[in-house]
Amino acid sequence: MIRIFLRLMPVIVLFIALYRDPDHIRLKKAGYTEKDITVGDVRFHYAESADSDKPALLLLHGQLLDWFSYHRVLTDLAKQFHVYAVDCPGHGKTQCPDDYEMCAEQIGSSLARFIQEVISGPVTISGSDAGGLLAVWLASHRPQLVRAVILEDPPLFASEYPAVRSTAACRTFAVSAKAVEEDLEGDYLLFWHKHADSFFRNNTFPGARFLIRILITLARMLHWQDTVEIPFVSPLLREMVRGMDQYDPHFGKAFYEGTWNRDFDHADALCQITCPVLLMQADTSFLPDGTLNGAMSAENAQFALSRLQNARYVQIHARHVIHLEKPEEYLKHMHEFMKKAV
Repeated sequence: MIRIFLRLMPVIVLFIALYRDPDHIRLKKAGYTEKDITVGDVRFHYAESADSDKPALLLLHGQLLDWFSYHRVLTDLAKQFHVYAVDCPGHGKTQCPDDYEMCAEQIGSSLARFIQEVISGPVTISGSDAGGLLAVWLASHRPQLVRAVILEDPPLFASEYPAVRSTAACRTFAVSAKAVEEDLEGDYLLFWHKHADSFFRNNTFPGARFLIRILITLARMLHWQDTVEIPFVSPLLREMVRGMDQYDPHFGKAFYEGTWNRDFDHADALCQITCPVLLMQADTSFLPDGTLNGAMSAENAQFALSRLQNARYVQIHARHVIHLEKPEEYLKHMHEFMKKAV
């Protein structure tokens, strides 16, 4: 296998040197442009669609990812909405002060200012994973800014402390905490690669870890000014690599220590939401030791629905990032919901 790899190396290097996800070109043709703007003490990086006459839609990506994780649905969404896909604080090219606290209240307040100063009006919010938690915070704490909410497999209740310590996601949060404790100098991606034993064991084939390390190294050498994107891997892993290349591990550390949800009680927040809500849940299970392997359990989802005043629920067979893994189903349910919601 090693001999074959060495013979193919020149072709692989050339391919990586030329590689960029083709959706970059598609999004530009669809009218999307990347922008930066300072709002308060945060310099937000975001992508915006062209047509400002349509209803505003704010997309909040999941942890470890960035705005580009929505690339498989952005062209379709632009047909109905004026889309703003934001790099959340702690992710992508958005820049925060060194003393910026990674917690729902701080990040939610910054996003609220972004809605007020950049979007200039009420908005529909679709949030995935931690982005879904931020959507809940905004809809409950700044209701005048939110028309409707799509919650895409958010870790409701399961990410609150101490419940978070009994989830598979906590393993990644532990790596983030370790990176901060060891005073990591910027390279979280390779730090995660070194410590993500369970991820590679459960999600890739033997030898994949070594090959991915080579791909990352080559991509950085050949695209040293750009965000790392690697070919030959699944869409989810490709987006994780891209996202972690610019990820602030303080974000994950806050989940590990329980400070991210400080003064943000999920059950109370859900009760305060009056706008229409679509709750999407991906597949979930429990490991033999009782660890939750998913964003939230079936019981978590049902409890969330019992706290909401105007909610619709749908379960989708996907691992977690529905808009990336099952874009057609994400769009279908979102469009059906929006026809009745607004």
